[in-house]
Amino acid sequence: MIVPAIDFAHGKVVQLVQGERLALERELEPVLEAMRGFPWLQVIDLDAAKGEGDNRDLVRRCCQAGHRVRVGGGLRSLERAREVLEWGAERVILSSALFRGELPDYDLLHALQILGRQHLVFAVDARGGQVAVQGWRHRLPLTPEQAMAALEPYGGEFLYTHVDTEGLMQGMPLDRIRILRAATRLPLTIAGGIASLDQLQALDDLNCHAVLGMAMYTGLLDWSALRAFNDGAQTRFEGDRNEQPVF
Repeated sequence: MIVPAIDFAHGKVVQLVQGERLALERELEPVLEAMRGFPWLQVIDLDAAKGEGDNRDLVRRCCQAGHRVRVGGGLRSLERAREVLEWGAERVILSSALFRGELPDYDLLHALQILGRQHLVFAVDARGGQVAVQGWRHRLPLTPEQAMAALEPYGGEFLYTHVDTEGLMQGMPLDRIRILRAATRLPLTIAGGIASLDQLQALDDLNCHAVLGMAMYTGLLDWSALRAFNDGAQTRFEGDRNEQPVF
């Protein structure tokens, strides 16, 4: 299944290259209109993730737009995760908060269980083969597989971003994804440089979902083809399949 990405920074929908260089920015409402027909959205508050403010009102708007929404970025406590679920998000994505120093924060992991594992997505992102946290600025001496093994008993799904290829639209190493797929029994969603329908099909064959950002916003991938692909994954779209959304 394809999950379109809506990332916020400084009050705009943005796409960044490897989490750093701004590649494009858009207003929210046209983006939401273009996303109609994709049942899930992934919404990330990049400012909150970096501790540089937040985009709470925009995130809340996404939660009320009629999609099933998963929200991440700056969720560092049980209280913040619960607040986002109360806005209407179906799942919350936690990343940096999962670790205290170089180890999982088991106190927080236990506390989060009150929300229900089905609402918890754990982001295990990697740069140079190591788990990357704090807006991908800091690396831990853990591989993604090691982190997943420790976190699996507490969450309902994993999100993996291959930061080395994020935003480059050059594909990602599928051999790494095969290793990660074998490392967990939980649902696994992949992000980071996906740039073709062949790559989407390869991920689908591995029983992985895919987050798409840059390749959608730039028009590299045809939206009608993406909608048809999602139909094949038993999702539904209302509207004209031949209409190319314009941002």
